[in-house]
Amino acid sequence: MRTANAPRTGGTYRGADSPSPSHSLGHAPTHTHTHTPSPGISTGSRGGAGGGEVRVLVVDDEASLAELLCMALRYEGWQTRSAGDGATAVRTARDFRPDAVVLDVMLPDMDGLAVLRKVRADLPEVPVLFLTARDAVEDRIAGLTAGGDDYVTKPFSLEEVVARLRGLIRRTGGRGLTARPGSELVVGDLRLDEDSHEVWRGEDEVRLTATEFELLRFLMRNPKRVLSKAQILDRVWNYDFGGQANVVELYISYLRKKIDAGRTPMIHTRRGAGYLIKPGG
Repeated sequence: MRTANAPRTGGTYRGADSPSPSHSLGHAPTHTHTHTPSPGISTGSRGGAGGGEVRVLVVDDEASLAELLCMALRYEGWQTRSAGDGATAVRTARDFRPDAVVLDVMLPDMDGLAVLRKVRADLPEVPVLFLTARDAVEDRIAGLTAGGDDYVTKPFSLEEVVARLRGLIRRTGGRGLTARPGSELVVGDLRLDEDSHEVWRGEDEVRLTATEFELLRFLMRNPKRVLSKAQILDRVWNYDFGGQANVVELYISYLRKKIDAGRTPMIHTRRGAGYLIKPGG
């Protein structure tokens, strides 16, 4: 396995070219690690993280990968804990109350989707970034439809993981991230506040998941413009699904139920072209 000697966010982790015995047998440590910043590493000056307030739980049975990710996140000034199996992850999440979870789909005792359900039972709004060596379209869609907010496959860069987490935490109003100048998007009677992550349709507040929020924001930044499934996949999920864009249709349907139900529709389909949002009426 190739690992870095320092948490360079510009590096790329590829994992083993084929599963190593220790990984496939689940021999990675299953106890929880509480990580504290190493000497000489800033604990609150990078990327707007305030005093290490952001908390991230890393769940992976590959100990070297978990440690590498934790090092990169500590370098951002964030607090981290790691777990090597699902049961430990669920217990740690209850105690640690993370602002985000990096979760491997393949764990020795239960799969990541089961862990997600158990964690969300206690922390229903915590954003989850799935991490796995499996790159099949079906696995990606399964993770997202089960409630995962984003998905990274090997090979990946540490910079990409940090950026994805930063976006997820900001969308869910996580602590410790420097707020940007106020910005409100308005299309007809639909309002979206990019700082508070609040959405209103008329006088009614609309509760969205992190991914739904990002999808709606992309639509509202391009009012009356048809956006293709490929454009949406690239912007909202930062990768494509090999031409199988079912996940876009799924999340558009989620938004319609929350935004348009019982009201004049604002989200429209252009057959063979894509989707757009425009004022109702």
